[in-house]
Amino acid sequence: MPRVRKEVKNLEDKIKNGQKKFVRYEEGGMIYSLGLNSFKQLARDAGAVYRVKRCVLVNVCQIDEYLEAFRDDV
Repeated sequence: MPRVRKEVKNLEDKIKNGQKKFVRYEEGGMIYSLGLNSFKQLARDAGAVYRVKRCVLVNVCQIDEYLEAFRDDV
């Protein structure tokens, strides 16, 4: 019987404070307001994907650094 994961309260605040460095695809999609497949592709392009046994984690610090490279200084 599969275990039910607990929802993380105040997820965005924990990431901003540095308390949570790794997220799953679903959490990352919610944080960055992207669809699941778009966030997966972004994480792969940023080189932020970590596979631990059957769990896939994404480093949000690497995502942020990757996104900063696309900043448009107008």
